[in-house]
Amino acid sequence: MVDLYTPQAIWGRELKHYRKAAGLTQSQLAEKIHFSESLISGVETGQIPASPEFADACDAVLNTGGALRRLLDWRKGQVFPSWFGKWADKEQVATALRAYEPILIPGLLQTPEYAREVLYGDETAVQARLARQGIFSRESPAPPLLRCVIDEAAIHRLIGSPQIMRAQLEHLTSIITPRISVQVVPLGGMRAGLEAGFIIATLEGGSEVAYFDTAVRGLVTSDQDDIATAAEKFEAIRIEALPLDMSMDLIKRTAEERWT
Repeated sequence: MVDLYTPQAIWGRELKHYRKAAGLTQSQLAEKIHFSESLISGVETGQIPASPEFADACDAVLNTGGALRRLLDWRKGQVFPSWFGKWADKEQVATALRAYEPILIPGLLQTPEYAREVLYGDETAVQARLARQGIFSRESPAPPLLRCVIDEAAIHRLIGSPQIMRAQLEHLTSIITPRISVQVVPLGGMRAGLEAGFIIATLEGGSEVAYFDTAVRGLVTSDQDDIATAAEKFEAIRIEALPLDMSMDLIKRTAEERWT
């Protein structure tokens, strides 16, 4: 179900207002702007984002004086994609996080230099990612418990430069506390988590929500069947991971031998 009060949904209702004020049906507008009727319907209901070209075409036909294009400026202030913003809100108040990442060092544990490479130098996105890490130094609520499992491939994959990789791995070994742990699944034997990364957040009161990576966007869900399946998979992956002390030894050795 679409959230009616996201900026994207509000923009869609503005389009609907201007279209009706012009006395046009969705089909008639589609003919005039040369975009499909299904696209117009999806935009008006908040399910599909409007492109600048789409907004310009609507402005011209509906005689809005450029209002719809100007209203797209809300995106300039959007730090996270709309689908990730839902997760970031939950992450900020989580009491515990269980995370698995098969490809990269998880965002919550990335150094600024590593994050900058992953995010193609987008400084706004980098600062937003680093700001997420503030949950580990917050005072209220108490910092979350983090249990993180990564695939060994993540510590061997070159991101940026050997210097960036060495600093990143050294960072991993420096942040371990009773409340933050990182375990490594060694190459060669693990089969339970090869599909994609995910995170399960436990909230105050015991409710849970999960975030799943996909090829096109992240999926945030509170569906209990999905969360139960993810929790089972997390435990299966964690069983195949090295114990904490052996994981730290492997990370230190990789930093010294591979990234010098």
